[in-house]
Amino acid sequence: MSKPLFESSLQSLPLVSRGKVRDIYAVEDDRLLIVTSDRLSAFDVILPDPIPGKGTVLTAITEFWFRKLSHIVPNHLTGIAPESVVQAEEIPQVQGRAVVVKRLVPLPIEAVVRGYLIGSGWKEYQQTGAVCGIALSPGLQMASRLPGPIFTPATKAEIGAHDENIPLERARNLCSAVLRVHLEGTGKNGAQLCDEACQAALALYTAAAAHAFERGVIIADTKFEFGIDAAGALHLIDEVVTPDSSRFWPVAQYREGISPPSFDKQFVRDYLETLDWNKQAPGPRLPADIIEKTSAKYREACERLTEAALPDS
Repeated sequence: MSKPLFESSLQSLPLVSRGKVRDIYAVEDDRLLIVTSDRLSAFDVILPDPIPGKGTVLTAITEFWFRKLSHIVPNHLTGIAPESVVQAEEIPQVQGRAVVVKRLVPLPIEAVVRGYLIGSGWKEYQQTGAVCGIALSPGLQMASRLPGPIFTPATKAEIGAHDENIPLERARNLCSAVLRVHLEGTGKNGAQLCDEACQAALALYTAAAAHAFERGVIIADTKFEFGIDAAGALHLIDEVVTPDSSRFWPVAQYREGISPPSFDKQFVRDYLETLDWNKQAPGPRLPADIIEKTSAKYREACERLTEAALPDS
């Protein structure tokens, strides 16, 4: 197994940004190279220990979903090999964990879709009987399956800050305020684009959830991100239905009223909840067995969803 990549260090391309997991580099004016590291964030804090093979798993799952869901909404892939845009000695940093994508303007929201009541949605429901302003039936339990998937947008927080669930109207206002200049001359406005993202996210979730269920995996919830091109056309970007952006539960062990075991980073969150940690940076070190089990859960999720064995990484 190769050494985990905590942070890329490409010298051949200008660094645009470094996020919680992904390092983004400019490839000329109209494309970006996205390198998915092995970093792990929990409660919006980057943990000091990388998870071996995580970046390879996230890339493989995302590329699978991009292919499978491309009939619903276009995505930002270009088809350009990442190895072709870096120097030869940098190829090990991008091989199997990077993509070259179109440079798009991202929507300023996270498009979260929930099929089950868990996490922050469950907490909000207990307090108000609703999630992001959407009223739900009384008497639901933790992990209850909802009558149908719901769109519950969230803000995009800076590293170290926490995302915030918001009602649809605020999401529309955010899109209108941030995208106004980019949408001039396209015949669209931010509110319309937000609604378009809502419908796309619901369709993407429905298709992905059906595929996953056939393979023994429940997608309890997930978040999508979208961007627009110069014509205002919506594109699916970033990662898609991965263990970082979703809650995956085994169908065979699902039971209403409890938080089921998971194939995602909820396993790490559950461990962190046992510590005396205030969920602020710096994050705590992870024991070797937690790192090993997390890596195995990510790989199992990938192999179940894509039905493709992963090489050792």
